[in-house]
Amino acid sequence: MFLRLKARVGYWLARRLFHWSWFVRQPRGWKWLEGQFARMANLGDVGAQSFYGHILTFRGVGLGAREEGVRLLRLAALAGDGKAAYQVGVLSLAGTPSKAPDPAEAARFWGIAVKAGHPLAEIKLKELVSRDSLK
Repeated sequence: MFLRLKARVGYWLARRLFHWSWFVRQPRGWKWLEGQFARMANLGDVGAQSFYGHILTFRGVGLGAREEGVRLLRLAALAGDGKAAYQVGVLSLAGTPSKAPDPAEAARFWGIAVKAGHPLAEIKLKELVSRDSLK
């Protein structure tokens, strides 16, 4: 109980400090922030999984960071996070180094994003369906 509360407070503070560019540029500061984000994501917080997943996927260094970011985004998407579901759909359609493009998976995740109210997901889903129906 106490450790979960400590993790929540650390995550809250890290999200506030994330907007201070001078702090983020400091190696020790960034390492601390990343530790707070990872701790909350590993505890199963959907918002933290989405946030940290986006950071790792688009700003992480190396293939391992990107793969972990996509894993966290998938977890958040399956829990109903619209932004994460939209990004997983985009990544599924583009493919990854370890996986070929999968339009069916993209449609599945964009469907989740539509249910969550993501504004672009419905447009992308319609484009995908019309593109596939033309073939």
